[in-house]
Amino acid sequence: MNANAKAFDHKEYTAALPRRPGVYRMLNAEHELLYVGKAKSLKDRVSTYFAAGNVNPKVQALVQQIADIEVTVTNSETEALLLEYNLIKAHKPRYNVVLRDDKSFPYIHLCVDHEFARLAFYRGSRSAPGRYFGPFPNAGAVRDTLNQLQKLFRIRNCRDSFFANRSRPCLQHQIGRCSAPCVRLITPEAYAQDIDAAVKVLEGRSDEVNAQLQTRMEQAASRLDFERAAQIRDQLAALKRIQAQQVVTADGERDIDVFGIVGEPGEYSVSVMLVRGGRNLGTTSYFPRAALAEPEEALASFVMQYYATQEPPPEVLLGRKLEDAQSLGQALSTRANRPVEVRCPVRGLGLKWVELTQENATQALRMRRAQKQGMEDMLAALATELDLPEPPARVECFDISHTSGEGTVASCVVFGAEGPLKKEYRRFNITGVTPGDDYAALRQALERRYTRVRAGEIPAPDLLLIDGGLGQINEVHEVLLGLGFGDVTLVGVAKGPDRKPGQERLFVFGAAAPLVPEAHSPASRLLQRIRDEAHRFAITGHRRKRARRYNESVLEAVPGLGPAKRRSLLKHFGGLQGVMRAGVADFEQVAGIGASLARSLYDHLHPGS
Repeated sequence: MNANAKAFDHKEYTAALPRRPGVYRMLNAEHELLYVGKAKSLKDRVSTYFAAGNVNPKVQALVQQIADIEVTVTNSETEALLLEYNLIKAHKPRYNVVLRDDKSFPYIHLCVDHEFARLAFYRGSRSAPGRYFGPFPNAGAVRDTLNQLQKLFRIRNCRDSFFANRSRPCLQHQIGRCSAPCVRLITPEAYAQDIDAAVKVLEGRSDEVNAQLQTRMEQAASRLDFERAAQIRDQLAALKRIQAQQVVTADGERDIDVFGIVGEPGEYSVSVMLVRGGRNLGTTSYFPRAALAEPEEALASFVMQYYATQEPPPEVLLGRKLEDAQSLGQALSTRANRPVEVRCPVRGLGLKWVELTQENATQALRMRRAQKQGMEDMLAALATELDLPEPPARVECFDISHTSGEGTVASCVVFGAEGPLKKEYRRFNITGVTPGDDYAALRQALERRYTRVRAGEIPAPDLLLIDGGLGQINEVHEVLLGLGFGDVTLVGVAKGPDRKPGQERLFVFGAAAPLVPEAHSPASRLLQRIRDEAHRFAITGHRRKRARRYNESVLEAVPGLGPAKRRSLLKHFGGLQGVMRAGVADFEQVAGIGASLARSLYDHLHPGS
């Protein structure tokens, strides 16, 4: 094909294209994939990019870079849709819709391998024994549901290792959220009834639970067990209050996902509502990168990526009518090995759900714009304070955390025009330096970070902040200079004399004197936010490292207890506290721990006993 953009003759190329379904790939002079698209007619679709009336600036920016176009003809629109999805997933082209939140969806897991089952938050592959309820739109929805169920049915939420070592009821029982099966304050039969009721609520069969609770309350009253009858009465009232909060509920046990999209190319908000068992479980908003796609194309591409790792429900409702909705349904049906209906409802409850989802997407986009504007204002104020030619588009900040030189961790947090870019945060475990030498720790972290920047793996920042003063930035500048980044704007953020927010002094490398921003000014607030985030991220990593080290160090001195057995012990007993409470017989239950090692371990942990 053609070697450069100037030589690319779009008229000759598009004239030769067939009017067949397929996928087109646009590449630049370096053969980098810029954009992937699907088409019902390759000739008609590709021609629109070069039409004289197409004055969209993002399209023009793409067209100016095109040096080559490759096409793949397919047998159907469905094949084209699947091929487009695979190419976007593999290459993540710059101008395509890209769903960047790759977390798996959360579920509620019913752990059944215990006499007293429990419900727990779960995220990951659903391979462990038990039942899974979900998916839920976000972790908050799972925790809210678990909280309600624990209040209603007093189901335990503790791990098995904690449960096995209880000798008296815990605080959860005292505040009325657990029936204390660990100390047999409830019979297995009564607890099983509560679990069964909770499962029916999760399945959307709350009316059955109402009837069962009513019957059990009357039976308890007839036995003159008025205390139990009062407990069930309170459960019944609480359940009815929760049902009253469910604004939109479907008849039957329908499982539906609802998608709404608002915005324009380059700035979309997609809201997803999950309906399980006829119950609205809430919405989650996403902001996919889509520089060129019109709303319909962006929504179709988003839906395909959304179901990359999740199984679609039988019904998928869309806030916009898509020409290729049938092809999208066929593609999802093929992947799910069962029928999946994709449609844009025009009446009834489906329309209400779509309208609610669209409203959520609108609100999410409004809030995002407001936050972005606030961040842009603060970046502009910071540029003025530091006398920069323009607001920084990317800011990095480093901090060091340790305890008397032990477990040193360096953090790097990244901020942009949209706020914190948490997926780009990094921690560095510092090794081989004198304990407490923060200069050496900074040097090591900066060398590791900016070696990768120099290699092109990470973009360079416009502004680099260091939690510290003149000494720290001088040390850092030597590292940057050696790696070829001596021109990066480097600023040390030092605490004021009282170490209170608003008293920060800014040591700009090369400046004659430190700057003191006005307290509570936009620039000062932004600096505090970035520095505090770097400190939080560093100290969190340090505490985790210290906790792991403490757990291991107590057990490391036990003869014959290697790393694998130490991990087995900690996993079996749920942590060091459980290990400390265990007896010799308990240790013998752990794989690989024999009688003699169990006695040696116990004697080591309890000298003089």
